[in-house]
Amino acid sequence: MSKWARVPLGEVVAHRKEFITLDDTEMYKRCRVQLHAKGVVLRDKTKGADIRTKKQQICVGGDFLVAEIDAKMGGFGIVPQELDGAIVSSHYFLFDIDEERLDRKLLDYFCRTEDFCGQITAQGTTNYAAIRPDDVLSYEVPLPPLPEQHAIVARLDALADKTRQVAAHLDAVEADADALIRAYLFGEQATSYERLKMAEMLEQRMPDVAVQQDKQYRFAGVSSFGRGVFPSAVKNGSGFSYERLSTVKADDFIYPKLMAWEGALGIVPPECDGMVVSPEFPVFTVNRDVVLPGVLDIYFRTPSIWVELSALSGGTNLRRRRLQPSSFLGYEMPVPPMEIQHKVVELSERIAALKARHTAIRESNAALLPAMLERVFAG
Repeated sequence: MSKWARVPLGEVVAHRKEFITLDDTEMYKRCRVQLHAKGVVLRDKTKGADIRTKKQQICVGGDFLVAEIDAKMGGFGIVPQELDGAIVSSHYFLFDIDEERLDRKLLDYFCRTEDFCGQITAQGTTNYAAIRPDDVLSYEVPLPPLPEQHAIVARLDALADKTRQVAAHLDAVEADADALIRAYLFGEQATSYERLKMAEMLEQRMPDVAVQQDKQYRFAGVSSFGRGVFPSAVKNGSGFSYERLSTVKADDFIYPKLMAWEGALGIVPPECDGMVVSPEFPVFTVNRDVVLPGVLDIYFRTPSIWVELSALSGGTNLRRRRLQPSSFLGYEMPVPPMEIQHKVVELSERIAALKARHTAIRESNAALLPAMLERVFAG
């Protein structure tokens, strides 16, 4: 148990309602709370004319902001100074903090603990049950003497800063590694590579599976923004309308026609070998005598290439534009000599191993502050 006295939040914060009527000609910052106590961020900047509800609340930097519905899922946090003057709807509650009794940063840290979050979930039986301002004011917070609060905040700030530095260092190392590998494909030397059409490197395979209504099929999917191919859902033949499907094999190249323009392309990994995709996913066998699958995977996970594919995708509605196989097979790619391709693939495997080690470091690093918060507020 904490050695500090606990008081209702209503003793140290006050519910504040300050509404304005929006001006259609003005631009407004709108903020939102992230779930799981991850804080308050900018939602967008919008003209008053585009906001339907004209009565909105004004946030003040340092306010405690709570979402009426999402509070039970960690939808609360301190409004950062850069969002001072931002607006929120009446479905949010704003609280002014009495800093002569409570350091707002201490509240910011405490509201990320299981102690605080547990008090909110105890108020209702479903994730969608709304809370009211009086509920918030009844939640209890530990209240050390103010000088001790400042000292605690200083220690937690120092730890938070260290964890951010570690995460930033890992990000920088991985960004440098990715830049190094892409330099082989897009650097100055790439201007000397032979440019080949995809039809010279890929051979399209037609759907080969006749769907049976009483049979189950394990689908593969492709994530947008270069995140690759992954095992997707298991579906019954009676659960979709396609009469035929395509089997994919490890090292095939696939993409969904509809989303290729935003980076949904990739090489099939071993864990997806033997799965199926719908006819909306062209499936290609890679001619390894010309290009290695790993080189294609890196090339088409590169954001600058998605812009080129977007130009090849037909359709007037941006979200419905499709990249047809005939257009894709006509696309030209600079192909490195095979010696460089092998070097790229080897380097890619080493970078993947590095990122796997970084994943473990990131998880441990991310766990430091939450663990410290639990220890601090347990006294």
